[in-house]
Amino acid sequence: MVDKVTFKDVARAAGVSLATVSRVFNGNTRVSRELYERVTKAARHLGVNLQQEHAPATVAFVLSNREMLHDFHSRIFFGAHEYCKTHGADVLFLSFYYPAIAPWNELVLPKVLRRRDVAQAAILAGTNSENLLIALRQEGIPFATLGNNILDDIPAGAYHTVCTDDVQGAYEMTRYLQALGHKDIWFVGDVRLPWFSRCYAGYRRAMENAGRIPRLSGFTSTDDREVGYLGTKAILSRNEPVTAIFAGTDTAAQGVYAALADGHLNVPQDVSVVGCNDTSAGLLSPPLTTIREFPEQLGRQLAELALGQISRNEDAPRQITIPTEIVKRKSCQPPPAKNLREDSDARVPEVIASDRAGQDG
Repeated sequence: MVDKVTFKDVARAAGVSLATVSRVFNGNTRVSRELYERVTKAARHLGVNLQQEHAPATVAFVLSNREMLHDFHSRIFFGAHEYCKTHGADVLFLSFYYPAIAPWNELVLPKVLRRRDVAQAAILAGTNSENLLIALRQEGIPFATLGNNILDDIPAGAYHTVCTDDVQGAYEMTRYLQALGHKDIWFVGDVRLPWFSRCYAGYRRAMENAGRIPRLSGFTSTDDREVGYLGTKAILSRNEPVTAIFAGTDTAAQGVYAALADGHLNVPQDVSVVGCNDTSAGLLSPPLTTIREFPEQLGRQLAELALGQISRNEDAPRQITIPTEIVKRKSCQPPPAKNLREDSDARVPEVIASDRAGQDG
């Protein structure tokens, strides 16, 4: 506080009680957003620092509904941490599990998020649903979220989001397979989850643009490798024509490799395989062609949006989309010559689906 200006002066200028000013200063989120804005505006007019801007800002990195050692989200955290460190801010890591179907006003937010004196903004990674976004907004908690992993369709421009352009990446990857001569291209993944669904949308557009029938083999499971394995086994057990498989994640591609090996098929001599996210592609044999999504850059952009809201420079929601890159390795080649004479698109497309373990956690 500056000399000769007190909380009482701020309360009088804002037209609120002294207790309200005290709650704003101490970071109590029981203050409505309208009152919070009124008090901070009055404080700025009087030259009072209610937000303690001399202290380092702290951002809570919230990993929702995912295991703590998830490769992709660990790299997002690394990018966010590096950005905050170079901008004089601190980062708290927080693991948070909550039900996707619960009403927003029944969610119990972690204490870290409800204390503005502990964390002034949040980065939402992992798997989220709009009930959490609404709850944070109602509590007046600034946040930026990874847009690719939101289970619900959210209104465009409603929140600060950062997305990787995986839809376009999947389109380009499918076009790459088509350029090699592949026509019988299958997609394997759990399209009830947003990261699989987005990749499938790009794949489907490329197939339809080429006059081909999209083919999906999907299982619902908490284990991406299991999704890839079961999806591929289903294709082979039905003796479906297949020269290439697009796995919705690199981990799903591990399951694809295993199922093809069980069927005594070689990658890429018999079936070409591609994946998405470039987390473990180089560890497979042969190394996997995949879509690189730049998770560290996602983290940096999320941190920039979160810190921008703390300083009140980012009031209007921003949406940032980061391009992808096709990384070509040794898991693809032109289809076997015997398949070049076959045109199986006259068949009725088959969608294979089975519920296994419920929603991804």
